[in-house]
Amino acid sequence: MTDRFDILISGASYSGAALALALEKSLGGPPQPALRIGVLDKSDPATAGQQPESPRAFAIAAASRNLLEYIGVWPQIADRSQPVAQIEITDSPLNAGIRPVLMTYENTIDDCAPGSHIVPDAVLAIALQTALGSSSITVLRGLEALEMREINSAAAIKCSDGAERTADLVVAAEGRISRLRDAAGIKSLGWDYNQTGICTVISHSKPHDGRAVQHFLPGGPFAILPLPGNKSCITWSEKSGEARRIMALDEAGFLAEVEKRVAGRLGELSIVTKPASWPLSLRISRNLVAGRLALIGDTARGVHPIAGQGLNLGMRDVAALTEIIVDNARIGLPPSDLDGLQRYERWRRFDSTMSAAAFHGLNKLFSNDNTLLRSVREAGLGLVDRLPFAKSMFVNEAAGLSGEVPRLLRGEAL
Repeated sequence: MTDRFDILISGASYSGAALALALEKSLGGPPQPALRIGVLDKSDPATAGQQPESPRAFAIAAASRNLLEYIGVWPQIADRSQPVAQIEITDSPLNAGIRPVLMTYENTIDDCAPGSHIVPDAVLAIALQTALGSSSITVLRGLEALEMREINSAAAIKCSDGAERTADLVVAAEGRISRLRDAAGIKSLGWDYNQTGICTVISHSKPHDGRAVQHFLPGGPFAILPLPGNKSCITWSEKSGEARRIMALDEAGFLAEVEKRVAGRLGELSIVTKPASWPLSLRISRNLVAGRLALIGDTARGVHPIAGQGLNLGMRDVAALTEIIVDNARIGLPPSDLDGLQRYERWRRFDSTMSAAAFHGLNKLFSNDNTLLRSVREAGLGLVDRLPFAKSMFVNEAAGLSGEVPRLLRGEAL
């Protein structure tokens, strides 16, 4: 029985862990859920429960927060997150003496709750892994999927220990590089941006007052994301050659680059977490299902981080797939029901494609120093800044509460 599952999730990171927990709760929960759920976690079992230091932080949209509340992990996150009270957008050259604010808006939704919270990477990861560890979900640590085939009305997954595990449905939550997606013949399209993402955490002498800042620079967007206390996560996109130069600097030199971009708004700065960097690319899967396989999270699509929505798109996948599996289970249909999987694909494909296209377009529009385009950008942002209803629509869209929203993201139980 340890090798047979109703649903086997390959990948135990954010989307994979959240899906397992959402399914467990929705299908009956511990001590014995209605369906047997397994998770392949490739991390070293010796380091289970530990999270390496990371400078990254996530902008958790209100809809994603509803999902995290449903699966019971938000109480462990809330006190270590920072509500975003206001968002400010600027667009000017790096050496500009004055950086006019082109748009600013209150980041609240209809019930006056914050439209988003900034959550450190490690805080979210530990909360999810702790919840997995105390659940009835079978977590197979130190293992990853190598191959997939169909046998006897089930999917058989060959794992890195040489053994096979079978499941009615397999979900790939493996990140942008996915063996299962490739093995299923699902093609993907995309390209490299010739940009590098840079991230660090700083402390500062002036308070941030819960204000997030998005400053568009010719090399790419530069964001200041507020964290609890006088700390902020700094994340920016830079041309790859310039990024290599910056990452090769000593701490004083790197901090000088940060100070140049922060432009004195936060007072005296110091580095809290060692900077990290990674290449930026776009990758979209042409299909989200194939046979007994479904894709979620970055395996389904990996987008440019310009709007900080990659994790939230993954949580939309989780909520949609959970809703479909649970609704089908209640009328006796298996997780691999073809109509249900096709519904999931239709539901999430449009949002995936449109979001990826929008983030790509924003990056192209703002990551340059063309005088004409800068004038158009400034005029457009200035117009939106004078239209309260447009700002409200923008906040609700970023909060994940517009369109055909799965019930878990609306704060409704299944």
